[in-house]
Amino acid sequence: QVQLVESGGGLVQTGGSLRLSCTPSGTIFSNWAMGWFRQAPGKEREFVASIDRSSGLTSYGDSVKGRFTISRDNAKNTVWLQMNSLKPEDTAVYYCARRGNSGSYYSAGAYDYWGQGTQVTVSS
Repeated sequence: QVQLVESGGGLVQTGGSLRLSCTPSGTIFSNWAMGWFRQAPGKEREFVASIDRSSGLTSYGDSVKGRFTISRDNAKNTVWLQMNSLKPEDTAVYYCARRGNSGSYYSAGAYDYWGQGTQVTVSS
């Protein structure tokens, strides 16, 4: 059974940094592109970042470009999201997901397995 476990969320002040980690199990990690999404209360799930199988191609949502960096290490079965210059509007539950369906990298429907989410709160 495929499981994705996120960690690294927490409370940080405006301008601070956090690094989220996601470790999948029950799947051959290097076979799959991965992504991060977030969802704030009362809002739809939003694309944050994606990375292809070999780390050769990354993509970002407009609201996080230049501040967030997605990376992966296939030998460690881990994908990270480094978040810098955090803003209160970055407050959300962040989800790691495996891109196992057809569709655009920024579409939640393109991802077939999701983690349970980790809360990120940025105080002003």
